[in-house]
Amino acid sequence: MRRTTARTRDRKARSVPSPIRTVTVDCEDPYTLALFWGAVVGSPISNEDQPGANEALVETPHGQPNILFLQVPEKKTVKNRLHFDLGPNSASRDEEVERVIALGATLYADFRTDDGMGFVVLADPEGNEFCIERSDAELAATPRDREVD
Repeated sequence: MRRTTARTRDRKARSVPSPIRTVTVDCEDPYTLALFWGAVVGSPISNEDQPGANEALVETPHGQPNILFLQVPEKKTVKNRLHFDLGPNSASRDEEVERVIALGATLYADFRTDDGMGFVVLADPEGNEFCIERSDAELAATPRDREVD
């Protein structure tokens, strides 16, 4: 019988990755929250989803994980253990913060600095925290030794 070594287990673990297909969010109103997040990430909700349903799905493009919202009876009571960090593609960080607040988010904490670094923590309509970091262009314009976001 062949003995399995740590090296063999390590090789097997690396050869079969498990990509994230879906991120699931517990919430009170799946349809409303899916509409909000669909607008934030620029992806539609599933045509099968309707108001009042116990789940709703945001179908994301380009191999990104979908976002599934499931209705649960409990309200959110503490800080999230997991949250989204958004990095704008075409807008600046500050423009994206304003856009997402206009969609229904609220400002939770602001970690922007005078030198243009930092990020902003927002909360979605049910209070789930998420961050907006600097845009791709803002990151590209930052010398590598100053990058901290």
